[in-house]
Amino acid sequence: MNTLENIICLAQTDGGDGGSGYGLVLLASLLIVGLGTLMFFFSRFKRCPSDRILVIYGKTGKDGSSRCIHGGASFVLPIFQDFQFLDLTPIPIDIKLEGALSKQNIRVNTPSTFTVGISTESGVMENAAERLLGLDLNQIRLLGQDIIFGQMRVVIATMDIESINADRDLLIEKITAGVEVELTKVGLRLINVNIQDITDESGYIAALGKEAAARAINEAKISVAQQERAGEIGKNNAERDQRVEVAAAQATAVEGENVAKIKVAQSDAARQVQEAEAERLATAAEKVKSAQALEEAYASEQKAEAARAAREKATQYANVVVPAEIEKSKIETLAEADAEKIRRIEKGKADGIQSIMEAEARGTLATLQSKAQGFGDIVQASGGEADDATLLLITEQLPALVEEQVKAISNLQIDSVTVWDSGGKGKSGKNDTAEFVSGLVGALPPLHQLTKNVGIELPEFLGKLSDNPEEAAQLLKQAKQATPAAPVEVAVVDPPDTEQNPASEPTDSQ
Repeated sequence: MNTLENIICLAQTDGGDGGSGYGLVLLASLLIVGLGTLMFFFSRFKRCPSDRILVIYGKTGKDGSSRCIHGGASFVLPIFQDFQFLDLTPIPIDIKLEGALSKQNIRVNTPSTFTVGISTESGVMENAAERLLGLDLNQIRLLGQDIIFGQMRVVIATMDIESINADRDLLIEKITAGVEVELTKVGLRLINVNIQDITDESGYIAALGKEAAARAINEAKISVAQQERAGEIGKNNAERDQRVEVAAAQATAVEGENVAKIKVAQSDAARQVQEAEAERLATAAEKVKSAQALEEAYASEQKAEAARAAREKATQYANVVVPAEIEKSKIETLAEADAEKIRRIEKGKADGIQSIMEAEARGTLATLQSKAQGFGDIVQASGGEADDATLLLITEQLPALVEEQVKAISNLQIDSVTVWDSGGKGKSGKNDTAEFVSGLVGALPPLHQLTKNVGIELPEFLGKLSDNPEEAAQLLKQAKQATPAAPVEVAVVDPPDTEQNPASEPTDSQ
């Protein structure tokens, strides 16, 4: 309630205007109503303990005037239903019945103690709800006492004194059968019956006790006399039988003595035979036992030797075979590890070579693709004429071809050239020095021949290879005369006059 009052006060203080304050008050009211409804709902949900019976009465339907629940729980409808509890505590009832008439019209006193309680059986609980609801334990005790008094009088009236006094179990059975029927009608059940003592006012039961005691005494005396008589008769018969049996025993004893002597003699003879046989058997048995002992000793020694051999074998196995197997396993493991290492290294090398070759292949492919792309661009630039594109490419590579041609003699290691020139002219009208230089240059392969060897035909504007060397030389000579070449210094040494100076030596020109 303090929390709700705080909410209401907060709503009244925080509401700046009338609308906000009204909204908070309405919210607080709804919260109060909700909490109250929830608390009321929980308060109407009733749980029944094990020592009680929950009785719900009011509008319970067509089953009866009430609904009884032992254990569990149930929801009690407000306004239409209500509830109460019935206590299942056992109720002891002392019954001091005095002057109850028996079947022989003898009044007897039967003090007893009964224990009753409210029944939990279906159907009987409803009887208890109808007749015991609202009563306390003392009132229930008085009601049960009246019912038990009446039923005990009825049961005692149907039995005679002898049955009541002698057969207590039958009395309790009849009382229980009669009392339970009546207690069930009011919703009770009989838990226990204890009959304390049974007496009567006329002393009949005491007389029955005395009669029974006297009868027992007389029967005991008769039994004693019969036993004494039987004892005397038995004594005389025993003495007679004793004398007869003594005489017979004496005769039998004499006869027995004679027979015994005979048997003694036979027994002595048999004893001597048996002693001899026993001695023989003992000697044989001793020898057999000695042999068996030796055999067992030998067998034990054999087992011991076998065990020792097995131990030695195990020791040798542990000292030699096991280390060898361990070393073998170690070598195999190391070999497998080395093989695995080599396999991984070789696999790594193979993967590296494969990667390099793949990279080179990709580079070659890219180069060829680039050249193909460039050649296509050259063809497109030459207007789609493949011959023109080829001519362009050859022109571009012509310096390289000339360079390769020059390399044919550039790598010749010529430290010095010695020319013996007589000063005369040959068939071609040249001196020996000119013939030498011309022959040296003529040794170079022609450019057209060089390109033809590699499958390339040079265009005609670069000239063509002549089939007449002399005509070509004449043309070359004319070209040289028309265009003066750079002077070439060649040291020419005239041949010495061997006749005038035979000891002279040639002059070297480097």
